Amino acid sequence: MSEAVSRRSAMRLLAVVGLGAGGCVATVPPGAELRTRATPAPAPEPASAARIDSLLERLTLDEKTALLHGARDPAPLGQAGYVPGIPRLGIPALRLADGPAGVRVARPATALPAPVVLGSAFDPELAREYGRVLGREGRALGQDVLLAPMAHLIRTPYAGRNFETFAEDPRLTADLVAGTVRGIQDEGLIAAVGHFALGDQEHGRDTVDVVASEQTLHETALRGFEAAVGAGAGAVTGARNKVNGLYACESEPLLDHVLRGGWGFEGWVVSDWDATRGTVAAIVAGLDMEMPGGTHFGGPLREAVRAGSVPEGALDLAVRRILSTMDRFGLLAARPAARPARDAAAGARTARKVATAGAVLLRNERATLPLTGAAARSIAVIGPTGQVPSTGGAGRAHVLPDGAAAPLTAIRQRAGNGSTVRYALGEDLYGRALPAALLTPPAALDDRAVDAGRDWTYEGGFRLAADDEWTLLVHYTGQRPAVRLDGEELFPVRQGPAEVFAGGLLGSAPDGMSVRRRTLPLKAGVHRLAVTARGGTGGQRFRLRHTTRATRAADLAEAVRTAKAARSVVLFAYEDATEGSDRTTLALPGGQAALIEAVAAANPRTTVVLNTSSSTTMPWLARTGAVLQMYYPGQEGAGATADVLFGDVDPGGRLTQTFPADERATPVAGDRLRYPGVGGRQEYGEGVHVGHRWYDAQRVAPLFPFGHGLSYTTWHYEKLTVRPGAAPGEPDGLRVEFTVRNTGRRKGTEVAQVYVGPSAALELDQPVRALAGYRRLTLAPGESQRVVVDIDARTLSSWDPARHAWVLGSGRREVFAGRSSRELPLRSKAVVGSR
Repeated sequence: MSEAVSRRSAMRLLAVVGLGAGGCVATVPPGAELRTRATPAPAPEPASAARIDSLLERLTLDEKTALLHGARDPAPLGQAGYVPGIPRLGIPALRLADGPAGVRVARPATALPAPVVLGSAFDPELAREYGRVLGREGRALGQDVLLAPMAHLIRTPYAGRNFETFAEDPRLTADLVAGTVRGIQDEGLIAAVGHFALGDQEHGRDTVDVVASEQTLHETALRGFEAAVGAGAGAVTGARNKVNGLYACESEPLLDHVLRGGWGFEGWVVSDWDATRGTVAAIVAGLDMEMPGGTHFGGPLREAVRAGSVPEGALDLAVRRILSTMDRFGLLAARPAARPARDAAAGARTARKVATAGAVLLRNERATLPLTGAAARSIAVIGPTGQVPSTGGAGRAHVLPDGAAAPLTAIRQRAGNGSTVRYALGEDLYGRALPAALLTPPAALDDRAVDAGRDWTYEGGFRLAADDEWTLLVHYTGQRPAVRLDGEELFPVRQGPAEVFAGGLLGSAPDGMSVRRRTLPLKAGVHRLAVTARGGTGGQRFRLRHTTRATRAADLAEAVRTAKAARSVVLFAYEDATEGSDRTTLALPGGQAALIEAVAAANPRTTVVLNTSSSTTMPWLARTGAVLQMYYPGQEGAGATADVLFGDVDPGGRLTQTFPADERATPVAGDRLRYPGVGGRQEYGEGVHVGHRWYDAQRVAPLFPFGHGLSYTTWHYEKLTVRPGAAPGEPDGLRVEFTVRNTGRRKGTEVAQVYVGPSAALELDQPVRALAGYRRLTLAPGESQRVVVDIDARTLSSWDPARHAWVLGSGRREVFAGRSSRELPLRSKAVVGSR
C-alpha cells in the first residue's frame, strides 16, 4: 500500500463501506457525564486553551514529534510504554500500562477477575467499581494511561483474548465498557480503549483485512467504542489489522469520519504496539501516537514535515489532542494531584465480589450443589488447578498478584474441622524427574545449577522397552536450555503456539520457573538425548522432566480411587489462553475429558469447575452432577469458588456468550472466510447476527444459551406489560414492566432479561431477538419485585446504510422477558412510534 493516502481515495472507500463524514449519529448514553477524579482532594485547575496554544508555539519540531511516539524509559516501572516529557515547558512524561484485569507492572497489583467474569455479572455499576480499582492502582503504581478496557465483541469462540473482553452482545458490551471507562477515569487515570477496530482475533492479526458492511459495523463491532466515547474515554488504541482495505491506524474513515466526526471523540489515538505501518498515511488519517518506539513518528515524521508531505498543522493537531487530554486529567497543572497509596485490601474485596457475581452455574443435577450436610463433610478435590490457582490468562493480561490461595486450601478451610478433604492430581502439568538410572551415562537432570559464564552439557540417551508417548518438559530460569532428542531440537526459539505459553498456568511452574513442553510418540529402542545449558551473565537453573502413558494412567487411577472414597467431588478443569494465538479447539486440553468421564463415572456427585477462557464443548456433560464456570477468577478466585460451592453466595453470573453444542455449529463454522480468513481477507458474513442472534436466526440449539445461569433458588416471571413512550424524554421508546418472584427457600440473585423482535416497517436485516435491557436483582425467599426496563429509541433502531443514520423501527414490535435468550416465558406486543 502506498504510504500517501489521499482524502479522495479515502472517500472512494467511504462509497463502498458507507462511513461518510457526518454519517453517524452521536449518541451519549444517559449519565455519561465525566468525573475525572473521585479522590477527596480538589481537582487541579485546567490550563486554558490559550496555554495549550502557547505550548504549541514554543515547542520545536523535534519536541513535537517526541510527544508522538514511545521511547526508552530512563526509570522503567515495568510498564508497557513510555513517552518522554518536555521538562523545560512543564510537560511531564507519560507511562502506559497494560490493564484489562489489573495493572501490569514490575510490582504486585490486584489481579482482578478477567473481564469476561465481570461481564457475566450483567452489572454496569459493578463495572465502574472494577474500573475504580484499576484507576486507583494505576495511579498508585506510577502510571498515567491504562490500556483498558477492550471493547471487542466475542465474535468467534476461538479468539485467544475472549477472556479480556466482556460479551458477544453489542448492547451489553457497550454498557460494561462505559462503566469500566468511567471507573478508571474517576480515579484520574486515562483509559485507552482498544482495539479500534475489528481486532477480535489473534490469527493473522497483523495483516488480515477485515471486511464488514456499514450496518454490521455500527450495530455490532463499533457499539462498545461508541459507548466508550460517550463515557469520556481519554484515549483509543488503534488495531493492528486492516478494516475494509486500510490498516486501522491509517483509516481516515474510522479515525476521522466515525470516531471524531461522528462521535465527537476529543482524546488521542495511540497505535497498538507495532501497529503503525507508515508515516504520512497514519498522521493524515488521524493517528496521534506511535508505540512503542518512533520508527515512523520519529525521524521520518520530522523529515515528512520538512519536505512538505505532512503539513505541520497535522502534527500540531495530534500534539494538541495529547496535551488537551493530559490537561483534562490534571497532568499539566503546576501542582498535579498527589498519587494515592495502593489499597490492596479494597482491591481484594472487589476482586472477590466480582468473582462471585460473575460465577455461572451451568448445570446442577441431583442437588449436587451447594455442598451441605454430609456432602460438605467428605470431599475429593481433583485436578492441577485445584492445587495451583489459575488466576488469569496469559500474555499481556497476566498480572503479578499480591498473593493467590489454592482452591484446595480454601475448600479445606471452608469445610472446617470434622470434614475430610482429599486431593488427587488427576493430570500432571509439570512432569516427573527423569530417573538418573534410566540415562546412559546416568545423570541428574531434575535440578541443575549452572554458574554465570559457564556452560553445562549432557550427551547420552535411554532405551524404551516398548512404544510410548512422552511429554518432555523443561523448567528454567535465564536462557532456555537447548534440548535435542534423536537430533531434533525440542524447544526451538520459534515454535508452534500450542507449545508456547507466556505466563499463566502452563507457562510457569509454581516456583516461578518458565516451562516449555513437547509431546511426541517414541518407538521402542534407543533414543539419543543432548542438553546444553548456558549460564550467561546471571547463571542458570533448569530441570528436565517427563510424563508417560504409565504416569498418566497412574494419575487417572489415583483420581478415580479418591473420587470413590468421597461423598462429593470438585474437579477443577483448566485452559491457558493467551494473546498472540487463538484456540485450536473448544475442547478441554490434554487428557481432561477422559479424566472427567472416569471421575464422574466413579462418583456422580461430581462438580466440574471450569477455569477456562471462553465457551467449551462438553461431551462429558451428562455424567456430571454440576458444572460451575468461573473463567479466570483473579487472585481471590479460591475463596470466591468456595463461597459458591458451599452456598455462602448464590451464583450470580449469566453467560455473556453462547456455548455451542458442537464445534460444527457456531457462527464461524464451515466458513473459513468468516474465520480465520482466506488469503489474508476475512468477512463478517454473519452481518448483524453476531453471537446468540446467529443461533436464533439459524435455529441452532446451543449447549447453553446467552444469558443462561442457574441459581440455588427458583424464579417465576409474571404480569408483563409494555407501554409506548413511557420513559422520560423517549416518546418513541417503550416501558416494559413485569414481576419476578423468588419461589424457593433461599435468598438468590437473578438477572432478568428483556429482548425485542424486529420491525416489519424496516427493509433492513434485523435480529430475530435483540437484547434490549436487563436488571440484576437479589430477593429473599418469597419476595417479589416489579421490574421496570425502559427501552430507548436507539435500541429500537437499525442503521440504514442508505441514509448513513439510525432509523427507528416503528410499528408493532414483540417484546420478550425471561431468564436467558432461550428461556423467555413472557411476551407481549406494542406499537413503536405511536406518539
